[in-house]
Amino acid sequence: MTEANTLLQQAESQCHSRGVRFTPIRRRVLELIAKNGGGLKAYDLLDKLSTEHAAARPPTVYRALEFLIDQGLVHRIESQNAYVACACPEHIHGFQLLICRQCGHVEELHLDEVSDQLAAFAKRQGFSVERQTIELQGLCQNCRAKSE
Repeated sequence: MTEANTLLQQAESQCHSRGVRFTPIRRRVLELIAKNGGGLKAYDLLDKLSTEHAAARPPTVYRALEFLIDQGLVHRIESQNAYVACACPEHIHGFQLLICRQCGHVEELHLDEVSDQLAAFAKRQGFSVERQTIELQGLCQNCRAKSE
């Protein structure tokens, strides 16, 4: 079973247990993102979807993305305005992304202590954190090895 198939099964199970609908469009958007391996932009998703669903329009994609983000199944890469599948949808804490600037590969980290420290610092400053995005950009191990 592929990693994408495993993520789709987890997503289906998670949506069922939460009582939310995992529609065919939502499933397909998640599948396309999961199979990509790196960040995928909304209009790239729309291009892929429109070959399969003639009625696919930007609002269709954005609604599906909003749902997937709300359910913790997809993360938005802020710096690229792109989306990546969550490697651990059952994980409820913060996350960090390692983004390769050469090949586009994205790796998700779960360093809870980093998220907790930032949240505690913000709280001491009287700041209420609503969303936390930590993106580290550089070269992945494979791209670094190729350039040496």
